[in-house]
Amino acid sequence: MKFYVETFGCKVNTYESNFMKQSLLANGFLFSNEMSSADIIIINTCTVTNTADSKCKKYVRRVRRENPNSILVVVGCSVQNNFEEYSNMNIDILLGNRNKSQIVELLNNYINTKEKYSFVTNNRDLDFENMDINTFDHTRAYIKIQDGCDNFCAYCIIPFMRGKCRSKNFNLVIEEANRLVCNKHKEIVLTGIHTGSYNDNGKDLVDLINELSKIDGLERIRLSSVEITELNEKFMQMLKVNQKFCSHLHIPIQAGSNEVLKLMNRKYDLNYFFDKVEEIKSIRPDISITTDIIVGFPGETEEMFNTTYESAKRVGFSKIHVFPYSKRNGTVASRMKEVSSIEKTNRIHKLLELSNILEKEYNSKFLDKKVEVLVEEIKNGHSIGHTSNFLKVEIPEVLETNKIYEVIYK
Repeated sequence: MKFYVETFGCKVNTYESNFMKQSLLANGFLFSNEMSSADIIIINTCTVTNTADSKCKKYVRRVRRENPNSILVVVGCSVQNNFEEYSNMNIDILLGNRNKSQIVELLNNYINTKEKYSFVTNNRDLDFENMDINTFDHTRAYIKIQDGCDNFCAYCIIPFMRGKCRSKNFNLVIEEANRLVCNKHKEIVLTGIHTGSYNDNGKDLVDLINELSKIDGLERIRLSSVEITELNEKFMQMLKVNQKFCSHLHIPIQAGSNEVLKLMNRKYDLNYFFDKVEEIKSIRPDISITTDIIVGFPGETEEMFNTTYESAKRVGFSKIHVFPYSKRNGTVASRMKEVSSIEKTNRIHKLLELSNILEKEYNSKFLDKKVEVLVEEIKNGHSIGHTSNFLKVEIPEVLETNKIYEVIYK
């Protein structure tokens, strides 16, 4: 039987979808690039914002309507958050954020019995559901090393959807990385819901990075995201000496105003953030620091937004991912008075304009300089890839993917 996979949301979802695909292929199922020719359709959903939720629900309804005879499998955070609604969409296998690792068994059981299956648990006290992969769909391979979150930021529903912080076994991560490198992946991205909280029997994220660095053939180690509060002295020492660790950190600031940070229940203030960034840049002057900022958080005044704008300029982020505040029922912020949509939209445009300016300023530092590019794809006779500090580079010739080339940045 042929299957098709559609993924919404974060890198963790991408990893989990990759695992499901690999598991099905290893058990005799065939992958289809086109939904129309698939007997099984798997949709991995996201609920981080109202928009993400709406997109997922709309997509599932359309898929069911247009593919009435296909086996429909819907999993993930949006299911976890809207279980009753999805239960009325004629879905054959319905899962929240548990038992994705059992996809082969669940599908075989459905094929044999035609009995629909659904499972969601609201228990936060979960163990790590292990998934191991041998290869990855992208050149930069992801490894999910952590799940869950205990931060409970005022705006975020994910701690309720993903459960408590828990980590993958240290040795299993190393074994998985070795397999990925054997299958020609030269860069590994460590990902999780709260990646920086990684801890397995006393071994933390830095211990894991240092051990991964010993793998021959692994050229780059990257983090998907990390909180500023987790960049401790041990991490800074690693940053000084570990040449395999990429010169790029995605550190979500979420707001550049102390008042808003407090309302958000973030665990730092601006001075802490500024000082830490200054320390990072003293170690690696050319490092790229990208971030997330939520615009229009309840209680954010124009003055507070202007402070956020100036804070972003002061840090000199190389890119800002801008998100309008999205109300998530059940969170602390959902009980606060919202900023008007007009104000949100105006602030979003201002911050996006700043992001474009900062990105151009950062990229211009490297013009006409030698950079090392990991070639990830070939498009229209050009080779496209990224540098360690995540500059996107297009080389006007066809080169071998999964190899690193030294070129002049134009």
